[in-house]
Amino acid sequence: MLSRRLLRIKVLKALFAHLKAEADNLIASEKSLMASVDKAYDLYFQLLTLPAELVRYAAERQEIAKQKKLPTFEDLHPNTKFIDNNVIRIISNTDAINDYVAAHKLGWAQYPDLIRTLYQQLIENDYYRTYMARDDRSFEEERAMVDHIFTMLADCPALDDVLEESSIMWADDLPFVLMMIQRTLSNMRISHKELRVAAKFKSEEDPAFVKTLFEKALVNYNDYQRYIEKYTANWDIERVVFMDNLILGTAMAEMVSFPSIPVKVTMDEWIEISKYYSTPGSSNFINGVLDKIATSLTEEGAIKKSGRGLI
Repeated sequence: MLSRRLLRIKVLKALFAHLKAEADNLIASEKSLMASVDKAYDLYFQLLTLPAELVRYAAERQEIAKQKKLPTFEDLHPNTKFIDNNVIRIISNTDAINDYVAAHKLGWAQYPDLIRTLYQQLIENDYYRTYMARDDRSFEEERAMVDHIFTMLADCPALDDVLEESSIMWADDLPFVLMMIQRTLSNMRISHKELRVAAKFKSEEDPAFVKTLFEKALVNYNDYQRYIEKYTANWDIERVVFMDNLILGTAMAEMVSFPSIPVKVTMDEWIEISKYYSTPGSSNFINGVLDKIATSLTEEGAIKKSGRGLI
């Protein structure tokens, strides 16, 4: 399922776009927000089909090699261990994946150069070469090979370029979706005939979390900014950038609006997000200001927490 951190990032980006564009249609911006969440789930299925594309390409290369005028022994008797990978076969035969990909018109047919590049990177990889040289064909080894493919994708400029070209909404989604895929693979068992795909959300509360956080942060934006000013008055104005204020305001909205989420969880999440989406050093600034704001809001009774795990 999509992580809460990714959902928070989606909200932050939607707020940034809405405010910078000086938009006045909250409903339209909220629809765009939920569409970006849906696209992240699309990416999950899109990437799950990649190993099968690599297998298809590998099989094509082996068939071409057999058709040479003077084929070598290796051409006529290729190592089919990768092509016969049972984990990839299970993924390829999973109806939930195939139906979703077809319904949402996903796939890699228009990116043959990417598949060729990824395959070349794969076969030049030491892990792959060791895998192909071993006689062992255990389920665990096959799953580890597929997991390694997705690990490689975490640092692949060619894939980054294709994703950026395919959808602007996929920007920054890759690390989160790869983690989601690797969790899915870890739950595979040799007895499974199909891959058990992850649900879009961990619980029914997640869609409401996204919408409520966006709405509360936006509707109360000016009030929150005035509140934040009390704790940033002594800071150099050049230091307090727009994104810092937006993160602080969104964190305030979360602390006030969600009784079941501990203040510490909210603070930790937004401090981490600030490390990637604001200026260097912003995390320390946000940490200090947010701690004072949380203390003040608690004393005023604006933050009321209830539920398990709340201290």
